[in-house]
Amino acid sequence: LIEIKQGCYEHWALYMGDRNVIHVITVGKVDDNSLPQLTGTEGIFARKAQVKKHPLNEVVGDNNWCVKNKYDHYRIPFPTEEIVRRAEEWIDKELPYNVLGKNCEHFVTMLRYGQGVSDQVSDT
Repeated sequence: LIEIKQGCYEHWALYMGDRNVIHVITVGKVDDNSLPQLTGTEGIFARKAQVKKHPLNEVVGDNNWCVKNKYDHYRIPFPTEEIVRRAEEWIDKELPYNVLGKNCEHFVTMLRYGQGVSDQVSDT
């Protein structure tokens, strides 16, 4: 799991290898081939998101980031190959989005552990 610091919140992505990540971007903020504008209020009110695969350095931009598998101490991750397989099935698909219940952290933790969790919006 990759945590990207975005001011007062974090954007989450899943490392796929070859310097690429998979992540969700809110629909309406970007066109089919552009990278997300990860700041601003549009994403807070979005109802839909799209799963995209982008180079890590392009997603991160000038923001600080780190590898943060913070739930590993009490959740068992799937094997790496299974995580990547599960993630690839989602690329370019649209899914419901809700900043409180189905956000970017929920999505990547669902891929890694089988259940979506987010410390940003609830205690785990």
